[in-house]
Amino acid sequence: MDLYAVLADLVAERKRIDELIRTLEAMTIGGSLRDSALRQNRRGRKSMSPEERLEVSRRMQRYWEARRAARCQPADEIAERE
Repeated sequence: MDLYAVLADLVAERKRIDELIRTLEAMTIGGSLRDSALRQNRRGRKSMSPEERLEVSRRMQRYWEARRAARCQPADEIAERE
């Protein structure tokens, strides 16, 4: 068993593995793997049907009417006292 030949083979394999690691790190840091992983985990905006949109619109109208009524109410009470 030639020790120098074994060492040379191991060094060559280490160089090959180091190059593979650098390539994978570059892909992960620089782009393709990282971007594809993000795209899989990214959640998009849920689209609403016209019925859902109408319900939200009505709910927000009620909300703002209540806010306006609450804002105007103290002024009305002050006018009644005078």
